[in-house]
Formats: sequence, C-alpha cells, structure tokens
Amino acid sequence: MSTPKLTGKVALVTGASRGLGLAIARGLRDDGATVIVSSRKLDACEQAVAALGDGGPGSAHPYVLHVGHWDSIEPAVDDIITRFGSLDIVVNNAGIAPLADNLVSVTESLWDKTIEVNLKGPFRLMAVAGDRMAAAGGGSIINISSIGAERPSPPEAMYAAAKNGLNALTRAFAQEYAPTVRVNCVMPGGFATDMSENWDDEFIGKIVDRLPAGRLGRPEEIAGLITHLASDDAGYTTGAIIPVDGGRTAVY
Repeated sequence: MSTPKLTGKVALVTGASRGLGLAIARGLRDDGATVIVSSRKLDACEQAVAALGDGGPGSAHPYVLHVGHWDSIEPAVDDIITRFGSLDIVVNNAGIAPLADNLVSVTESLWDKTIEVNLKGPFRLMAVAGDRMAAAGGGSIINISSIGAERPSPPEAMYAAAKNGLNALTRAFAQEYAPTVRVNCVMPGGFATDMSENWDDEFIGKIVDRLPAGRLGRPEEIAGLITHLASDDAGYTTGAIIPVDGGRTAVY
C-alpha cells in the first residue's frame, strides 16, 4: 500500500455530502488528509461522514457552510483554521445546475442564484482561503468546473457561463497567490453519480454516443486526480484547466 501523501493536511470540500464531492472527500481522507465535509445542511454532512466510515488513514468531519452567503465565508475559514490547526487544501465543488426550457423564460432570481453559488461563492472562498494559505506558506485550491464551460448547450447556459467564469478565476488566482499557493481547475464531463440516476436512457445515450470513452465516468476516476493536485507531487502544476470528460473536448 502506498504511503499517504496528505498526512497532516486539512482539506475543505464544499458540496461534499453527495456525488463527486463525496467521492473527492473520500479520496482525500484515504490519502491521509483531515477532511472538512461541508454543505448547506448539517444532517447531510453528518450522513456523508457516516457513509465515509473509518476506512482511511485520515479523518472526516461535518461542517455547515453555504458558499452562496458571502459574509459567512471568512468566519468559516478562520473557524476551521482555529479548530483544525490549518487549512491546506480547498476544493470548490458546491454548485447548482438548473436547466432552462428556453432562455427567454429565465428569471433574474434564478440567474442570480446560479451565479451566486457557482461563481460568487467560490471567488470569495478562494480569496479568503488563498490569503490565509499564502500567509501560512502554502496551499492548494482546486476548482470543480464543468465541460459545459467549453461545450455549452442552451438549457445549461447559466451554469456554463458561471463555470466558464470559474475557469477564468482559476487562472487569475493562480497568479494572485503565487508562488506559494497553487490554484487549478478540473472540468468533469458526465459521471455516474446519484444525479445521473435521474437521467433517462435517451439522455445518457446522447452523452455517451459522442464520447471516445464510450461510457460515463466513475467518481473515483476524478477523485484520484484531485488528490494528486492537492499533493506535493503536483508542485509544478498551477493555473491548469484539466478536462476529465471521456474525451468530449476532443470531439467537435
């Protein structure tokens, strides 16, 4: 068994109570990190920590954080540092992906909510956590974007716009807190998570038929990349936008 690479590191994963966020939390925990499993609801965080169990060399802890609430982010970051001793890794995973039947019907409130959770909140979390990491001498921030940022469809226009903005923020923050804090971004394609359980066969077929990989991704296939980016093994990787999409970006 390989030696854990993240022993002694504290990682905050937003939107970690389900899906890719939960898989990412498990990967970080299994590689030795103390993982803060955060979402909007305490019971969801507690259930996620229970689901993770005690199988890894690290540990997992529930934490309530609504990334869409700007004023709650700085107190949360400082509280985590006080309680756990540091904050070395942040994974900006929380997001919402509403689909629009047509774009003219999109309401201002839905637009604002989509931008708030997918872009404004991650901006503030990167700003505050990056500032604390830089002062402490180092850290790693990993943003979870979407392949929709580069291959948008009309129904997901709001989500795609926000994620494209997150890609831009990744590059900006990689410069802002260089050289001690690394900031990278992963763009997932279609993954088999609890969200995909609501997709019908026709919708899945439309996704899979155009993929060189010929299937949906497995959550653990992204978790390993996140763990790598969080570790010192990725010390020369910053400002990168990495698709994990079964080859979707290779197809025009």
